[in-house]
Amino acid sequence: MKNHGFGKLVTFLNQLGQKKISYTLAHHRDETIMVNVAVAGERWEVEFFEDGSVEVERFISSGEINGEEVFSELFAMYSEPETNSAKHTQNSNLASTT
Repeated sequence: MKNHGFGKLVTFLNQLGQKKISYTLAHHRDETIMVNVAVAGERWEVEFFEDGSVEVERFISSGEINGEEVFSELFAMYSEPETNSAKHTQNSNLASTT
């Protein structure tokens, strides 16, 4: 029988459940299932591959707390740039509703 990562995934989920650590499941890449774990000050992305391999990426907070003033930074850095056709479509829609 071919060794799949399903056994490792189920074992990990059972361990999280026993320790009462909440998680969500996601599927972003072919042949993987991701377990997202959020605990105080950290977020873990654990990907289980079909071949049995596992990748873990940890995001650790610096502890700095911000207010809503940082929203502008988020949108400036990560928004998709608008194309001229998208702007034109939005402007046309606005003009036709007035």
